Amino acid sequence: MPTLVVIGYPDETSAAAAAEEVLGLAGELVLEAEAIAVISRNRNGGFQVDTNHHAVPGGTAWGLYWALLFGVLFFAPVFGTAVGVRLGALGGRTARSGIDPAMQARIRDLPQPGTSALFLVVDRGTRDAVVERLQRFGGTVLTAPLTLATALPGEWSTVPTSAS
Repeated sequence: MPTLVVIGYPDETSAAAAAEEVLGLAGELVLEAEAIAVISRNRNGGFQVDTNHHAVPGGTAWGLYWALLFGVLFFAPVFGTAVGVRLGALGGRTARSGIDPAMQARIRDLPQPGTSALFLVVDRGTRDAVVERLQRFGGTVLTAPLTLATALPGEWSTVPTSAS
């Protein structure tokens, strides 16, 4: 089962450095480069989102996945009800990813002004190896299991969703 791994860092640059490390491990640990994203938040509270999606089969879907996930987690609460309803309609599948509301709140609280967070979607068997290899960067690790239909953009149309 795929797992969302989120690692929060106390500064704006550690998540990007950890993402570079993960990219180096992509072949070794069976990771997709497109399944990696970084959110950094400047001291004024502004967000910067960096992903590795490319214009290749599956790349566009990962870009959409990250946009929807981050929209639901971070931007809908900021923009209020009108935008939140629109993002909620677009991101309904993401919202039903199996991440319970308490975990969503914990993830939402990680990137405070002046900090960053690394987001990865990995296979459960890969999760521990990735976290172990990234220990040297420190950080707060959160993990949440995801349903296949929402975690793997290339599989959205072929894997049935579980009842939620």
